[in-house]
Formats: sequence, C-alpha cells, structure tokens
Amino acid sequence: MTANTPTVVMFAIYLLGMLAIGWAGYKATDNLSDYILGGRSLGPVVTALSAGASDMSGWLLMGLPGAVFLQGLSASWIAIGLCLGAWLNWRFVAARLRIYTEKVGNALTLPDYFTNRFEDRSNLLRIVTALVILVFFTIYCASGVVAGARLFESMFGMDYQTALWVGAVATMAYVFIGGFLAVSWTDTIQASLMITALILAPLMVIYADGGVGPSAAIIDTARSGAFDMFRGQTVIAVISLLAWGLGYFGQPHILVRFMAAESVQTIPNARRIGMTWMVLCLGGAVAVGFFGIAFFNGRPDLAGGVNANAETVFLEVAKLLFNPWISGVLLAAVLAAVMSTLSCQLLVCSSALTQDIYKTFLRKQASERELVWFGRAMVFVIAVIAIVIAQDPESKVLGMVSNAWAGFGAAFGPLVLLSLLWTRMTRNGALAGMVVGAVTVLVWQHYQWFKLYEIVPGFVLSTVAIVMVSLLGKMPSAAVQKTHAEVETEIAAQGE
Repeated sequence: MTANTPTVVMFAIYLLGMLAIGWAGYKATDNLSDYILGGRSLGPVVTALSAGASDMSGWLLMGLPGAVFLQGLSASWIAIGLCLGAWLNWRFVAARLRIYTEKVGNALTLPDYFTNRFEDRSNLLRIVTALVILVFFTIYCASGVVAGARLFESMFGMDYQTALWVGAVATMAYVFIGGFLAVSWTDTIQASLMITALILAPLMVIYADGGVGPSAAIIDTARSGAFDMFRGQTVIAVISLLAWGLGYFGQPHILVRFMAAESVQTIPNARRIGMTWMVLCLGGAVAVGFFGIAFFNGRPDLAGGVNANAETVFLEVAKLLFNPWISGVLLAAVLAAVMSTLSCQLLVCSSALTQDIYKTFLRKQASERELVWFGRAMVFVIAVIAIVIAQDPESKVLGMVSNAWAGFGAAFGPLVLLSLLWTRMTRNGALAGMVVGAVTVLVWQHYQWFKLYEIVPGFVLSTVAIVMVSLLGKMPSAAVQKTHAEVETEIAAQGE
C-alpha cells in the first residue's frame, strides 16, 4: 500500500517544519559550543523529551512492536529492563555529569570529559574514546537509515536503495544546518508525536476488535502462550533482555543531553517528565504489537505486510485504522523516531571528529567558524558511510541497534558510572575498562557464547578491569580528588 495525498501532505508539512527549526538553530549558533552542546541552555522539558526521543529511534515503533507481534509478551522483558536502566541513569548519572563536565574545563564531548577528568595530557584517552564512538555510532546510524528506508519504502512504494537516500537526506539536512539546538528542539516535537502515536494506535487496535476482553480472547486462541512472560525464554534470555538497561550509562547521544541542561536544578523535573514519557511510549509499543496479533489474525487478507516483515506492524495499523490525515501524522511519528535518534548520532560523531580529532591534533588554532563548518561536513561524511553499511535490504533494525547499544554500554557504561562515583579511579583504569568492554562485545557478538547478550560480559569485565588497574596504580592527584569532592558536595546540596 502506498501513501495517498493526505498522508503525503502531512509528511511534507512535517519535513518542512523540521527544516524551519533547523534554520532557527542555524541563526542561534555562533560557535562550536553552540553547535555541539547548545550553549548548555536546555530546560527540563527539552532535556527530558530530547533525551527520550534521541534514545528510542525507529526501534520503538518498528523493532519492539515487531518482536512482541512475533513472540507475545515474553518479548516485553526488554521494555522492563530499559525503564529500570533509564531511571537509574537519570538518578545517578544525570546531575553528576552535568556538574562534572562544567568543572573539568567545560567539557563539550564525552572524550573531552574523560580527558579532563583524568588529567590525561597524552590525549590517548581522548583518541580511544573518539574511535569507539565512531565505530559503534556508525553501526547505530546505519540502523536509523534502515528504519527510515523501511518507512519510505512502505509508504511511497520506493525501491529500497532510493528510500535509503531519501530518509538519510531528510535527517541530514536539519542537522547540517542547525546543529545541537535544532536537534534538541526537533526532538521535543518528535517526542510529542511519538507518544501521541503510541497512545492512539493501541487504543484503535483494541477498539477494532471490540475491546480488551474480546481481543485477549482472540490472542489466547490464535497464539497459544502469548500471555506467558516466560514462554520460550530461558533464564539467560531474560537476563539478556533486562540487561539492555545497562546500556543507558554509556550512550553518548543520551549523556550529552544531561551535559546540555541549563543547570543541575532542571534534572529532577526532567527525570519525572522523561520517565513518564518513556513508560507510556514503551507500554504503547508493546500494546501495538500484542493486540496486533488479534487484529491481523482475524483479517488474514490484510496481514500480508506484517507476515512478510513483522517490524511493519505499527505502519500497517496506522494505514488501516485511521483517516488518511491522522494516518499521515502517525506515520510521521515513525519518521520522527528515526530522525530524532539518527540526528543526534550524526551530531555526536561530528563532534568527536571536530572537537577531539580536528581541533586537538590537526588545527589547534582553527577559528570557531571553521570548526562549525568542519563539523557540518563531518555530518555529511558519517551519513554517507551509514548509508553504505545499510545497503543490505535484509538488515534488521533491532539487530543493528542491539550491537551498537551493547558496544557503548560495555565500553562507556562502567567508565561513566565509576568516574562519577569513585574518586580512586585512574586514567589507566579508564583506558583499560573502555578497551576491555569494547573488545569483549565485539568478540562475544561473533561467537554468541551461551546465547547471552554481549553487554553482560562486556559490562562486568570492563568494571573488573577499571577497578583492578586503578587499584594497581597511583592515587589520583590532589586536584582530581578535590574536584570529585566538590561534585559530591553539590550533589548532596541538591538532594540528588
């Protein structure tokens, strides 16, 4: 089914709106700090919704509903793990990272923060961090490109290769123009679209089959065991799904939102807003996939699309159950989910190349204008690489996200947590933890030992490496210990 005129019009309005916000971001961008961190000016609503939107990506409206549609409620363990991990991230990382990054040389990027936090004058920590970001984010960006291509392919009848470029260019345009402010402002709008879509869609699916009771009865008959949370799940499988929550501590595109908050006072309100949004969105995504089982079981003539690719279940529901104008808005929410995450990922990659490689090693005296334009050029370069990686039309969004999520969670998660909470941590400990975490994930992905999600061994071994190497080395300098104590004092004063 291809899009009709009202749907095309709504898509066009949405895309033009994003470009207009990109232009507004361009006008508000004066220097590199504005381009990659927005001048640390985000209020609680923008901080919360932009963090949520940049987190969820097309996986929220495609990957998760598709998994639940195929497996039933046993696939929802991942949503539980994500909610737990996100809350812990807001509670123990957000405020500390906001304070710490300002105290250690007004760090603008994660490599900047690690370098200044551990007084690494060799810049080795900066280089390794930037390389890890580029490797795993390029994979992550490719997943966003795939999700965007699936949307344009389904909606407009495009071939996969054309859809790849259309989806990527739509996102690249406003990131290239407006930088961090444009990304954050558009994320806020996109998050609003996403939650609206994920509340309306499951309600309409349930209504179409006569309510929760009749829908549940159909599911119970059509898919034996769909209600069983442990159906087909081993202990290791459940641990693996819950372990997705560990990834939050190491995701640069989420952590950068904490760094950009206007003050530490905004964090508690942002946490409440962000967690409410997240619970509703994840619940809606699970409901779309789950009650979609009943909807399509009773309408086999309409089930061709979801039978071919379960990740299109939300797209099919939006096209079949809503008036074309509303359908256009709901389907724009899928594009919003894709664009919000992809845009932030492109910007973080660009920031690493600009601030941590180009400015630090190649052009130390570069002007602010030169750095901003170099950053824009890097957005284009990373986008093209992601498109090349995403060429395979059989690529699965959830699988690609899983690989990148584990990489960041294991390489950076323990490092971020311990750098904020443990004053005894050293530069060498940080370096060891990052390398061990990243290598463990890459090796485990290849061999798939015990069918355990690679973030688990990666996170554990990274933590062990940090602690052991730190304890074997010298105590951090008095200045490092003093800064850590100051951060803890401010956190205590804030009640965080």
